[in-house]
Amino acid sequence: MKTFSKVITGSLLALAMAGCTVGGSSASAASSASAVSTDTSKIMIGIVQLVQHPALDSATKGFVDELKSEINLTDANFDIQNASGDSATCSTIANAFVSEKADLILANATAALQAAKNATTSIPVLGTSVTEYGTALGISNFNGTPGGNVSGTSDLAPLDQQADMFTELLPNAKNIGILYCSGEPNSVYQVQKVTEYLKAKGLNVTSYPFTDTNDVAQVTQSAAASSDALYIPTDNTAASATETIYNVTSKTKTPIIAGEEGICSGCGIATLSIDYYELGKTTGKMAAKILKGEEDISKMEIEYYKNPKKEYNAKICQELGIEVPSDYTAIASN
Repeated sequence: MKTFSKVITGSLLALAMAGCTVGGSSASAASSASAVSTDTSKIMIGIVQLVQHPALDSATKGFVDELKSEINLTDANFDIQNASGDSATCSTIANAFVSEKADLILANATAALQAAKNATTSIPVLGTSVTEYGTALGISNFNGTPGGNVSGTSDLAPLDQQADMFTELLPNAKNIGILYCSGEPNSVYQVQKVTEYLKAKGLNVTSYPFTDTNDVAQVTQSAAASSDALYIPTDNTAASATETIYNVTSKTKTPIIAGEEGICSGCGIATLSIDYYELGKTTGKMAAKILKGEEDISKMEIEYYKNPKKEYNAKICQELGIEVPSDYTAIASN
């Protein structure tokens, strides 16, 4: 496989993915989304990850570990590319994988999935760390199976139970601000749903969207000044800016309920979170079935993580004097 250094601006995650290789011979093109070469010595897997942060990194690692285990790909070509948060770079990476005739593409996060879907209709594309596929792919009345050459796993945790955390941990909070990136469709979806759940509890809800990391600090300052507590969904831009967010909210003493563990460990007090490494492993199992010819991707339903856990950031909870019930598990703070 040719080196992509001249056409791809995203950085490699090679250090995070021990045992993965870049380079070697290109695999033959998949003749269809469900018929892939079973000669594992020639299989090439392209992985496009939107941005580097703990949740997405864990999903990628779980995928690679599981796929190697499932079909003994000890010497496989895994080309792992990080788009550094840029959707256009996702497209560049995905198109390069298509040109190199990858046997399968893992698209980690929504923008990566959209780019891969637009790049090919024949190479199997598995998404992971994607919240809602109907929203991501523009499928109305989504029935759980995207069809065509796309399937994958969802990182959606029960949003109603996340909303319950406000009344459980912060019973005096009446004004809730929701902080999210307006450019991430799955964040918008989560905001709409959580807003409904919070309003049903009689809480006042205000949305505070930001466009990218450049205005996170300013928007967070506005949100923290006007809110008793904040909610941040599973948002890749926010996950990349938790230090910035915490620098604001630690001064205003504004607690945050987060959509996933990585955000919670950086700036939140609690979350109902999935395990992204296990989610990646589930995606790896799906990939193995496709590569072995055991499953037709066009008929594969989206799979979900079944056992989300209540977790809390002990450091921040202590700073804010928040008592946490015994059914929460402590996680390390960043």
